[in-house]
Amino acid sequence: MTSTPNSLFRHYLDSLIQRGTTRASLTEEARDVLRTWYVTAKKGSRVHSPSSPSPRPEPQPTKTPPPSTNPELFPEERKPSSSITLPEGTMEDKLQYLRDLAQNWKPARDLNSLRDTMVFATGNPHTQLMLIGEAPGYYEEVQREPFVGRAGEKLNQILKAMGLSRDMVYISNIVKFRPSLPNQRTNNRAPTPEEIEACLPIIMHEIQVIQPKMIIALGGTAAVGLLGEQGSVSSMRGRFHDLNGIPVRVTYHPSYLLRSDNPREKRKVWEDMLAVMERMGMPVSEKQRGYFLPRE
Repeated sequence: MTSTPNSLFRHYLDSLIQRGTTRASLTEEARDVLRTWYVTAKKGSRVHSPSSPSPRPEPQPTKTPPPSTNPELFPEERKPSSSITLPEGTMEDKLQYLRDLAQNWKPARDLNSLRDTMVFATGNPHTQLMLIGEAPGYYEEVQREPFVGRAGEKLNQILKAMGLSRDMVYISNIVKFRPSLPNQRTNNRAPTPEEIEACLPIIMHEIQVIQPKMIIALGGTAAVGLLGEQGSVSSMRGRFHDLNGIPVRVTYHPSYLLRSDNPREKRKVWEDMLAVMERMGMPVSEKQRGYFLPRE
């Protein structure tokens, strides 16, 4: 599926909503881009009869949309970039090479929209299960480890319910740097499509090195970045996707569960985890099958 500027923008707004963001600032350039889309959509939907007078021409902005509106930003093919050549050696050697490469990854650095502290990955590279989120936040940046804040605690609880722990899986993010904001302290934002695309070669080579039997995409940003498909988490979850022969299960980001006490939403995430466990041949008890089901 080819992404459009409108769908990319809608996905970005959806990701902000999922993280609990209720307000977002716009630069004047961004306002001009939105005006362009509005005018185009308005003209496309307006129908005039032959006797109707011609409409007054709408003023057209002269600024060019920023690079992040490129409709080919998320191509369908998700292959490791040929610009990176992994060295010979052990899995640990290759991951260390990628860690060093990510620290000064030029496509990400050239954006000037990401912070300086690199957060790579954690867990066991000799695993069958890989979990991928979007980008580090404040606590992850401080500790230089993915998923260590409140969302990380929630993820630990999910793994424990599956009979797993952090040292039994491999946890990473698509974007290795915390997306920046003006006067930033503990506040975070989701990475933009441009930031995801710049960092995508690193995570794709991580996947190539780890060769997991299963990937769990945590949240819509991770899902769209990995799969190159557009849609909300609710439309993408509930089934397995394919990434270069590896099954991918999309589910809600743990931070979404922190904002929702609804057992139905927790059950949706747990159903995704049950599907992963069954696909991987992990034991599933009747007690596990009953988590978050309505009581009779």
